[in-house]
Amino acid sequence: MDKFLYYNELFLAYKDLIKESHREIFDLYYGENMTMQEIADLKKVSKSRIGVIIKSVEEKLFEYEDKLRIVLKNTLLENALELNDIKAIKKEIDKVINIENYQKEIDREIEKYHQNEGE
Repeated sequence: MDKFLYYNELFLAYKDLIKESHREIFDLYYGENMTMQEIADLKKVSKSRIGVIIKSVEEKLFEYEDKLRIVLKNTLLENALELNDIKAIKKEIDKVINIENYQKEIDREIEKYHQNEGE
């Protein structure tokens, strides 16, 4: 998954935790695909200020996901729903419930997923 899609997923999950003015700027950049200069002109602030805000929101989203793992859990549940074997489904749901115990395995699966996307 590329950076753009990843941050959009994180934003959908955690946008209510972001300050409204920062949320709007982040959405213009990632959601509306505006450049930092276009946003700066619209908001009447410097381009560097827009960059600082976007970077700050990215860091907050990453921090929230690192602690709460909502996007990861949703991805695991979506993957479980695609399985046809009840034992495999139960195992995937168990991963979501006990995510800390499966973190290394999950990290390996995420890495495989990213490698397969590049093909």
